Formats: sequence, C-alpha cells, structure tokens
Amino acid sequence: MDWTNAYAPSQAYPSARAVVELFKPITWFAPMWAFFCGVVSSGVPVFSRSLILLGGVMLAGPLICATSQAVNDWFDRHVDAINEPGRPIPSGRIPGRWGLRIAVIWSLISVVFSYFLGIWVFWAAVAGLFLSWAYSAPPMRLKQNGWWGPAAVALSYEGIAWFTGAAVMTATLPDWRIILLAALYSLGAHGIMTLNDFKAIEGDRQMGIRSLPVILGVDRAARLACAVMVLPQLAVAVELWVWNRPIFAFVVSAAIVSQLLLMVRLLRDPRKYAPWYNATGTSLYVSGMLVAAFAVRVVVGS
Repeated sequence: MDWTNAYAPSQAYPSARAVVELFKPITWFAPMWAFFCGVVSSGVPVFSRSLILLGGVMLAGPLICATSQAVNDWFDRHVDAINEPGRPIPSGRIPGRWGLRIAVIWSLISVVFSYFLGIWVFWAAVAGLFLSWAYSAPPMRLKQNGWWGPAAVALSYEGIAWFTGAAVMTATLPDWRIILLAALYSLGAHGIMTLNDFKAIEGDRQMGIRSLPVILGVDRAARLACAVMVLPQLAVAVELWVWNRPIFAFVVSAAIVSQLLLMVRLLRDPRKYAPWYNATGTSLYVSGMLVAAFAVRVVVGS
C-alpha cells in the first residue's frame, strides 16, 4: 500500500505552509552554527564578504539542511503514516509525489546556488547532498545502520558545514588546521547523534533499524557515545596547546570537565536523561566549537 495519501485530503499542490513544515527550520540551527564556526575560524573579517556570507548561510540552512529533511520525510513516509500521520506527507498536505519532487528540486537549486559561492563550496555542497540522500534513500539508507547513519549526519551537520563556512570566506581550500578541527568535532558529534537514537529504541527494533542502542544495548551505547564525544574534544584541547593558544585550550578543557560531570547523571539512566543531556551537555559541546574557532582564527591569521 502507498502510504503517501493514506490520510490525504483532496488537493493537487502543497501549500507554502506545508512545505515550510517539511523543511523543519528548527533543524537548521546545527549546520548554521557549524557554518558560523567555519566563518570565524577562517580569519577573514566578516564584513569584507558580507553578501557571499549571507549566501553561505542560506546554503547551509534553508537549502541543504532543508533538502535533507525533505528527503528523509519522503523515504520515511510509510513509517510516519503509522507513527506521525500528522506530518505533511502522510497527512496529504503535501500530496502525491510532491515530497519527492520538492527534494529533487531543492537538491538541484542547492547545487547551482553553491557553484556561485566558489569551487570548494560547490564540492562541499555536493558531498553534503550525497550524504543526505544516502542517509535516507535506498539502496544505501545509512540511517538503518547505527555506525554509518550517525556518521553521515555528524559529518554533514558539523564538518562539511564548518568547512563550507571557511571556504566561503577564504574562496580557497581552508587551512589544514581548520579542516582538522572540523573533522574532530564531526567525530564527536557521532556520539550526539547516537544519544538521539535513545528516544526511538522500541520503534527501531520493530522497523529493523540497527541503531547503536539496539545493537549494543542501552548502557554500552551510552558509554560509547560519551567516549566518542569526549575524546575528539580532548584532541582539540591538545592541539590548541600545541598551537600556543593556552587560554582557549583551558576554556575547551573546562567545557569537557563540565560535560563529564553531566555524563555521570546521563549514565545512571540513559533513556531517561538523554534528552536532558542533549539540552545541557550538547550546549557545552557546541560552545567549545566556537571557542576553538576563535583560537584557530588567530593561528591562521598570524
């Protein structure tokens, strides 16, 4: 059975409101924050490239991230028809195959738009879009694997967005130290993505999605997520010391210690406290990203 219009009213075209809901603007914050970290880390004065900077913000949020949400909702429409029938596609507010059309059209617009922001931004956009489709669409459908799914999201939302922010400002391949920080924070974000899976353990089991909480069990997955979040941040702190930025290294280290204290509570009951940790520990994580961005900005600009 095609669940696309299982609860659909009769209409030919989606409304603008339904399309905006499909794009989930609230999810744009994470890649836009990482993009801003990339901008800061570049060492280039922000107002020197204000128009192209605005274009990069649009690319990170309203274009590529929005595309990823549309792709995900289209390929999850049969599941959403059971669990969340009020969403735009299963409710019929985005009728027929318009969900797929929107995902394809927005992908093409994103690629064309990125081309005018520079060649490195273009390739970063292509990589991000590839991961968006690979995450949700068969035959790859990386979201069904607890290792590859979180990795794809973490790389897209953190590393590629950070790289794009720096590339927009420098109009060239960013400095290797910027790329290193982006890669480390992408790796750590894998743990954050794993914590997001705790809210859907039973549903994942029923749907055959092999998230890490399903594969490893709640306690082992939680401990692994904590380790994955902490270790890359420690590497960042060490690098900042090596680059002679001791104050920045201290601030990042303080954020790590604070997260460790919060993790003590998280590990007592991961299913209960995962949302709480995402609101507290994750805030410290992304704050550390910005601190590291300011630190490498000074190094790159010297």
